[in-house]
Amino acid sequence: MKVIIIEDEKPAARRLGRLLSDLKIEVSTMLHSVEEAIQWFRENEHPDLIFLDIQLSDGLSFEIFELVEIRSSVIFTTAFDEYALQAFKLNSVDYLLKPIDNAELESAVKKYQIHRPAEQRISLHFEDIKKLLSNPLERDYKKRFTVNVGQHLKIINVDEIECFYSENKGTYAAMVDGRNYLMDTSLESLEPELHPNIFFRVSRKFYININHIKDIVSYTNSRLEIKLNRFRDQEIVVSRERVKDFKLWLE
Repeated sequence: MKVIIIEDEKPAARRLGRLLSDLKIEVSTMLHSVEEAIQWFRENEHPDLIFLDIQLSDGLSFEIFELVEIRSSVIFTTAFDEYALQAFKLNSVDYLLKPIDNAELESAVKKYQIHRPAEQRISLHFEDIKKLLSNPLERDYKKRFTVNVGQHLKIINVDEIECFYSENKGTYAAMVDGRNYLMDTSLESLEPELHPNIFFRVSRKFYININHIKDIVSYTNSRLEIKLNRFRDQEIVVSRERVKDFKLWLE
């Protein structure tokens, strides 16, 4: 069985590869972007099974299928919630919610092995997927969070958060009043809870709120630096691979 992984977070890809190795499944290739995957599929024999992340660094992974006819089964690895997942379940072998659980991975592989036809073609309903992923008004996003302050719980409103950032293995919310609160979550877990028209992940360390951007200036290596109204603790730099999407998001 020929297996490939398409995942932009390289540590996550390596971890999934190790988990599959424990199941005696060898991963032949790891790809990390839409562009790289399209080129690879055009030049190589398609695998039996693809482990596919939904949101890659340069776009949504269904763009791959729009440009290349994929002749492989797909198991999605995703941080998206049930609203988007229902569409994928109809036409893929299975989906695995990150962080991937060993038992769920084994179950998904067994499902593929049991139902695997001699020759399978995947036909994904891309227009339906696009509607689910691009129409945020139909989804329920977080309007507030609770944080621990000493022995008390404090409610913070999302519209008062300038950015979320990670530091020393913790995730913090930086507020318009200059206070920073430690969150009981990770940046990855925040992704499906934040309105995509308001919050954008500019790098591995930062999600920023568009309503609190004060200035955007050029930075080294074709990157951009974001200056928020109040937050000054660290430089906020849009990683080079996210600059294009960031500019589109601003519009």
